[in-house]
Amino acid sequence: MNRDDNRKRLQEETFDICIIGAGASGAGAALDAALRGYRVALIDRGDIAGETSSRSTKLIHGGVRYLEQAIKKLDLAQLKQVRHGLAERRTVIRNAPHLAHPLALLTPVFSWFEGMYMSIGLALYAFFAGHDSFPKGRWLNKAEALDKMPTLTPQMHSAVLYYDGQFNDARYALALAHSADEAGAAVVNYLSLTDFERENGQLTRAIVQDQLTGETFPIRATLFLNCTGPFSDAIRLLANPALDRRIRPSKGVHIVLPRETLQSDCAILIPKTADGRVVFAIPFGDKVFVGTTDNDYTDLKHEPVLEADEVDYLLDTLRPYLAKTPDKNQVQAGFGGIRPLIVSSRADTKTLLRDHEVEHDSESGLLSLLGGKWTTYRLMAQDAIDRVGELLNKPAIGTTELHYLVGGETYRFEDWQVLQEDYNLPTDVCQHLMQTYGDRAERVAQLTAERPGLGEKLTQSQPFIRAEVVYQVQQEMAVTLRDVLARRWRLELSDWQLTAQIAPLVAGLMATELGWSSQYQSEQIETYQTLLRSFRTQAGLTAERVTTARV
Repeated sequence: MNRDDNRKRLQEETFDICIIGAGASGAGAALDAALRGYRVALIDRGDIAGETSSRSTKLIHGGVRYLEQAIKKLDLAQLKQVRHGLAERRTVIRNAPHLAHPLALLTPVFSWFEGMYMSIGLALYAFFAGHDSFPKGRWLNKAEALDKMPTLTPQMHSAVLYYDGQFNDARYALALAHSADEAGAAVVNYLSLTDFERENGQLTRAIVQDQLTGETFPIRATLFLNCTGPFSDAIRLLANPALDRRIRPSKGVHIVLPRETLQSDCAILIPKTADGRVVFAIPFGDKVFVGTTDNDYTDLKHEPVLEADEVDYLLDTLRPYLAKTPDKNQVQAGFGGIRPLIVSSRADTKTLLRDHEVEHDSESGLLSLLGGKWTTYRLMAQDAIDRVGELLNKPAIGTTELHYLVGGETYRFEDWQVLQEDYNLPTDVCQHLMQTYGDRAERVAQLTAERPGLGEKLTQSQPFIRAEVVYQVQQEMAVTLRDVLARRWRLELSDWQLTAQIAPLVAGLMATELGWSSQYQSEQIETYQTLLRSFRTQAGLTAERVTTARV
């Protein structure tokens, strides 16, 4: 992906569709539309997946909670959503196997009845999944459960094992956008929509401002598709101020603990909490993510961040399930996101259905893809682009179900050994490159042969090498420190202190590639490190933990 080339295209060409928002649904819609042969522009005011789509629980699932509610309330809409999610779970993993895989989850239970209840429910979950490649779950006795996760509380009666999917959400969205780019879409990040131009009431141009240069210019398109998730109402009302608001944002946060918290490759599903939520504790890399919360959120002008009371809530929720609950000073990071729930008369956000809707405003011509969740992004995109075809009067069939994303087509994890043999890189680096870039990993490794020093690690505690920063700038449209450290890698999500420590090294590599002045480079470092400090303060984690990591 080349930002300058794509930006030039936006100024010179006229598109069938301009998609606003490059998260899961927007990037997915761009790929779907480009594969159907439409002329596509994809823009975002920030980075690709810079908002909600990079801050999920990292699960691909049908939704155990939705299945329970569907059965209890005989709610066919929730049952339909579960079935769609389970079907898409296979597709998400198939199309980018380097970024997604099955994950075992344990649900500790404290009585025979509770174990039987959960077993029946998860048997139904497996039934609706059909004959997929996921391992089958089962009811474990106490000894079997402790063998899989030694840190579980000895007070439990037993545990139920089942499987769902796990993925790297930010890089998955990036792979969607990158694949759309290679299919012909013009993809540009840091391009903010400021207004629309109209003819006879219908939108004809989007006026955008480049957030890096300040330049303003129009993008010409026949249709405009709003895929901005929790921010959808702002775009809808910009197009037509008479519209009613449709989105009820909900904030969810996670805390990050050391991998030793679980001492397992399995995750924990906590099915019942004090206020009716479902909470997960999930191994991700060398950390454990615990979340999520679910509260109304109206301050859309500011990034949702982890707060001190939320740290306490999640630690308290985890306490009954572990032999020893982590201390607050073991929390190494945290992150928050906003769910784009569709307005409903239901009383609270926990009961709102994560379904989607394609809305067409006939007065302005704006299409909006509202609601939904990560797992069903492809179906959401397909529905939206089906509607685009109808409005353009040139329908075409979508082909995304069997379309490998960038890095996925010839991926084999075992090829890390070939990388090691050819480029003499450490084992952990080669494995990391394969799981991050898939069959494009060798392109990163080649940089280490072409430019001495790029094979060096940025920190001894992580497998990240300097060549990755160069590749991310050249091929993945990374233009800020946070693009690299929060999304191309997931370090910001997992370790605020280490992120701050290696930020200057990353800035130096980016400065060389992007032509930053020394003053601009220093400003980028200071701004980012200040942001990381503010995260710690707001989470009530003011004292820096002791670290032995060598940078």
